[in-house]
Parts: sequence; structure tokens; C-alpha cells
Amino acid sequence: MTMNTPLFMLSAAALAVSLAAPVQAQDETGTLKRDEIQTLLTAHADEVPSNFNEFLQQVREESSNAELQGAVESYLHDEPVEGDDFVNLYRLLGIYTRLHYGDDVVDLLGEMVAIPTDKKGEAPQHENPEIARFGELIEAKAEEFGLEFRNVDNRVFEVELPGSSDEAFGILTHGDTVPAADSWTLEDGTELNPLEITPKDGRLYGRGTEDDKASIAAALYAMKTIRENEVPLNRTIRLMIETTEETGGEGFAYYQERNELPAYNIVLDSGYPAVIAENGFGTIDAYFPRVAAPGDGAVITEITGGLATNQIPATAVATIQADDPEALSETLQAQGDAYAKANGGDFEVTSEVDDGAVTLTVKGKSAHSSKPDSGINPVPRLTGLLGESEVAFSANHYTAAIAYLNGNYGLDYHGEKLGVAYEHDFMGPLLVSPTYLELGDDRLRVAVNVRAPVGERSPDELAGDIRDTLTAYAEQNASTMEVDVSIRDWMLRDPQGAWLQTLLNIFGDTTGLPAKPVSSAGSTTAKLLPNAINFGPSMPGEDYTGHTSEEFKKRDNLMLDIQMFTEMFARIGNQERLD
Repeated sequence: MTMNTPLFMLSAAALAVSLAAPVQAQDETGTLKRDEIQTLLTAHADEVPSNFNEFLQQVREESSNAELQGAVESYLHDEPVEGDDFVNLYRLLGIYTRLHYGDDVVDLLGEMVAIPTDKKGEAPQHENPEIARFGELIEAKAEEFGLEFRNVDNRVFEVELPGSSDEAFGILTHGDTVPAADSWTLEDGTELNPLEITPKDGRLYGRGTEDDKASIAAALYAMKTIRENEVPLNRTIRLMIETTEETGGEGFAYYQERNELPAYNIVLDSGYPAVIAENGFGTIDAYFPRVAAPGDGAVITEITGGLATNQIPATAVATIQADDPEALSETLQAQGDAYAKANGGDFEVTSEVDDGAVTLTVKGKSAHSSKPDSGINPVPRLTGLLGESEVAFSANHYTAAIAYLNGNYGLDYHGEKLGVAYEHDFMGPLLVSPTYLELGDDRLRVAVNVRAPVGERSPDELAGDIRDTLTAYAEQNASTMEVDVSIRDWMLRDPQGAWLQTLLNIFGDTTGLPAKPVSSAGSTTAKLLPNAINFGPSMPGEDYTGHTSEEFKKRDNLMLDIQMFTEMFARIGNQERLD
């Protein structure tokens, strides 16, 4: 079924029927599967052929599979191949790329991680010199690999591998990241520089390794392999590297206004096997006027949360001034221990005196805000502790924010206290996570991240209901806070089409894992593209580490990305139909 609009809505019944339909591509029995792939990888690991044709010749000589030998023979003699032969040849191309360029992809990822591409202050990303430097790296690699490069005003870096027809299919990813602290400390005490690749226990630590620079490195080498081995390609491969995905997507909107998008697109920014549904991304912003606290009693002078609104931090910290900081610290430590024990015991509270002030720290577990259940959010736990404390804190903007967070969110992240909780059968529940506090000259901003699945209310209606609830809260509590709520549209695609079946076949055969379409609480630029779904890079059943203070990419998973991306580019670039 062809989808010609960026958003495609399905009823729950229609979706259930579509998901229950058999995946025809998975029924092929003559294609290389996981065990055979592993055998080939092992056999050629120590001595990798210098080019794809040489690799094919070796496979032909070593294989006892007459059909595979025939497919290789046909390809080497420029004869057309189809069916299982078509699949196997491009599967072998993916295996070859993994063997030949695996280490090079890791090296390129290291170069990318070393460039801090998070947003700096209020300046737009296209004016960020680090974004420009990242674009220069992409341009240099494109030129080295024989690919075509275009810089669309530092909003999107475009790399193309031309095909023989006028048709193109799009590959979208992003080169910007969320901010990172100056250093990371792992659970075993290891100190890391997030702007350097640190290999440890099969993991590649560094900001952007999972989200989303590894995908860029793997895609570039997949394109390089196809070009330098003169693999026939019907459709042009257009790699679009966005620079504002983490901060609103203005860069891609700019690109979209000025360029015709491919009719079919694959986004490398979510998970496998293939993501066909994404929650709507939103933010609930509450603003509290700065208030000078009275001079008497304990005064909260600062509360810190995450570095970005879409990041659940590892720690939240309150700084408190008091006449007797030592006594206050001792009291808060005792209260913190009791609070932690009463609320799951899965987070730590420490209170100490530093430069005459009390520093109260709640240590949780960082996570992407689309996966709050994979982390332990310290922000509502800190405000919960302060709100329940018997200490009489002087009233100011921070105490107002504490009351607001405790009264409307607490430790629940499904919107129960707001009265808006709901759940979609396929996409899961509504998610709301307090993440970010920022003190400006005149007011304190408190941000709550929202991930909204398809529901009976539209995103605008849901935002309006939340706004009304919080406005009523402000009136009831004589609060001068201001509220701004925005929720973007969700995405739910029809899980049909030859191109989707190709992706599922690649993933299922390569990994041996179940291969059915899935939903994600994350939000990517797939919503803005026609016929777009996500293919990787996060593996099912594994914790997603993007946005966290211990972000890493498993090396084995990166090797799978290289292999599957290459096969995907070649097959979708050449198969007869995509719809």
C-alpha cells in the first residue's frame, strides 16, 4: 500500500489486521541466514579480500550450495539475478563491507564524537562553528569515497550516490547531539571523556555513539562499498544528515521548504526491526517569577536537573543556604535516607556542606526521556524529598516549583496526577517526565517532557486539557506561574509495502530475531517525511543509552549496522517495487 502523506492514521482494528498479516519476505528458504552468515564471517575474518568480486569468487569456491554458486556466477558475468539470488548477492555485499571496513567505521565514529555538536546557548545551530566543522568532516569523507556532497546552509549535509534512474530514496539521520558533562563516571568508577571514543567491555563509549553518529559512519561506508565495487544501482541513495534534530528540527524544516523529498525514506534514528509508529513529542513549560526569599531560615538558591529537556539526568542537586549548614545537612541526610527507603530504595541521597552551603544530591539513573522506565528520574525524587521535609524553607520561586512538581507529577510518569493518563494498544502509554530547570534573569523555567501516543484526543486537545488543569492549579494555589504546553503530532504508518518487508527480511535473517514492525515512544524526523519508517540502530531487548551519562554503542551492534545498512541500500536501490 502506497502512503503519500507524512502521517498515516490507522484504526486499532486495521492495525491489528495489518500486523497479523504474514511477512512474505520472511518465508524465503533459500537465502543466507544467521548461522551461515556467522560461518562466512569467521572463515574470512583473518584475511579479508581486497574487493567484493574477489570475495564472491572465494565464496563460490568454498560453498557447496549450487544455487549460491550459480548466483555468484551470474553476477560476475553481469547477468541479471532475481529472487533468492538477488537477496543473497546483496547479503554477501553486507558481509563483505563488515569484514573490510569494520575498523574504519569505528575510527570515523571516533572523529565524529570528538566534535561537540550540541547546541551552544541561544545561537542557532547553523551558526555553530562545531556544526560547520562536522560538515567539513562529512564533506572530506564524501570526496574521499567518491560521493557527491552538498551543504544546505549548515542545516542538512547531503551525500548522494547516484543511480541509473531519476528516482531516489532517502536515508535520514542527524549529526547533532544532546549536551554532555565534562566527564562521565561509570558504575565501576571508570572516568571517561564523552568527546573521546572509549572502548570497554565490547562497548564504544562517547556522546553520539548511539544517537546518532554511528549510523552516519556506517551509512557512509556502505555507500563507499557500493560505489568502489561498481555495484549496479537503479535508485540514487540520498543520505541527509540533519543538524537540529535534538532541538526542534528547524534545520530539516528549512531543507524541506527548499528541496523535493524522495517518495520513500528510511530513518536511522530509532530501533530495529522497523519502527512504524512514534509518539508525539511535547513539552510542558511552567514559568515562576523570581522571588527574593526572606532572610530568615533555609533558602534554596539553586536546583539543577538535566542538561536538556529530552534527557533524564543521572543526578539532581539542590543548593541551600542556612544559618547552621552542618545541622541542616545532617537533618536532610537522615530525611533523605528515610525518603529513599520509603520510595523504592533504588536511588541515593547525599547531603554535604560545601563553601558554607548545603549541597543535597539525589543520584538516580540517566535515560532517554522516551524511556523513563529504563532510568530512575532524580528530579521528582529531589523535589519530593524537599516537599516532604520538615525543614521550613523560605518561600521563593524554587519552593513554588517544588509544590508544582509534587502536586501535578510526583513519581508517576503516566500523567495520572494530571488526570490525562491513557494508553494505546500498540504504542503504549502516555509518558510525562520532569527533566529540566533553568533560572533566567526574571523567572525560573521548569520543563516536563511529554511522549503522547495516538489517543481519542488530538495532540492540540491533549495540550489544551493539560493547560486547563495547570491553569486551575495556579488559580487554586494563588500562584503566579505561567504555563505553555505544546505537543506535536504522533505517527502511525500502515505496516505494509515491499520496502518494509525487505527491511524485516534483512533484520530477521541476519540476527535470527523476530522481525515484526514495532512502536517507539521516541520522536524522530520520520514524521516529516513521506513514506518514512525507522530502521535501527537500537537493538530490541537492550537498554537504549542515547542521551544518558554513559552513552555507548556495542561494537558488535555497530558491525551489524554496517552489514545490514549495506544490504538494505543495495536491495532497496535495485528492487523493482517499493510499494
